[in-house]
Amino acid sequence: MKKIEPFNPQNSLDGVRKYYETMSQQLGGKKESVALIEELAIQKENHQIPVRIYRPAGKNTQPSPAIIYIHGGWFISGGYETHDTLVRKLANKTGSVIIFIDYRLAPEYPFPAGLNDCTDGIEWAIKNAESLGIDPDKIGIIGDSAGAALSTAFSVQSGKQIRFQVLIYPAVDNQLNSGSWETYANGPVLTKQGGIEAWNWYLPEEEKSNPLAIPALVKDFKETPPTFIILAEHDPLLDDGKKLSENMKNAGVDLTISFYKEMVHGFMHMGELLEEVQSVVDEIAAFASHNFKSNI
Repeated sequence: MKKIEPFNPQNSLDGVRKYYETMSQQLGGKKESVALIEELAIQKENHQIPVRIYRPAGKNTQPSPAIIYIHGGWFISGGYETHDTLVRKLANKTGSVIIFIDYRLAPEYPFPAGLNDCTDGIEWAIKNAESLGIDPDKIGIIGDSAGAALSTAFSVQSGKQIRFQVLIYPAVDNQLNSGSWETYANGPVLTKQGGIEAWNWYLPEEEKSNPLAIPALVKDFKETPPTFIILAEHDPLLDDGKKLSENMKNAGVDLTISFYKEMVHGFMHMGELLEEVQSVVDEIAAFASHNFKSNI
């Protein structure tokens, strides 16, 4: 990872964004073929929300189950190129249409712009299910890192509209003061200084106690659907993910947790090197299948 060099970064933010893309492309591994990829834009009053729709190989029955994917990147980076390899795998393994929302990023668009885009994207998918060839009663969400925070924020408000959520190494607290943050302050992958900078870019002063921005503060999980949380051992976010899990469990959420030993934050972008990536994809597919089959 130390050998990965982003090309010609213009500043620290550009460097973060280019590093994430470069890491994902160099370590992600072979891209699986899918049946079809479509790119659309959801028209809002003063902006558009780009979405990419992946239709799985070998599946042409409609209506299809669907999974909304909300990407990570500290709320400041990430997009189509960082997640393309992973999303292709998930589409094929789950047999679901994957709708990837390319939400607005901070610092250009701080909270709640990204959350608003995700909410609008999910509601657009539900409303347009018939024309998209998806089943409105079989929709789930997957979010990784910052995307898991955005998924949690949606589900605590409107989780009854979806069958499940999968939260991969969730970034849910802006305090960065846990034991795992102390252990891994200098990485790998994430650093405490980078986290402080990202949260400062993302979170306006007046939103610093808003549980929709900081899921660690959520008290009311009654809307939350069945949830699968994936944690990594050598991740500064590990303790924050455990705290969210505990809060959900105490609130009675139907919760599944999978702990991956020896893994680092962002390991789902490292399929070229790590067989654990396929293990997580398999687990997610089994969890999705179970929840799509269960009665509402």
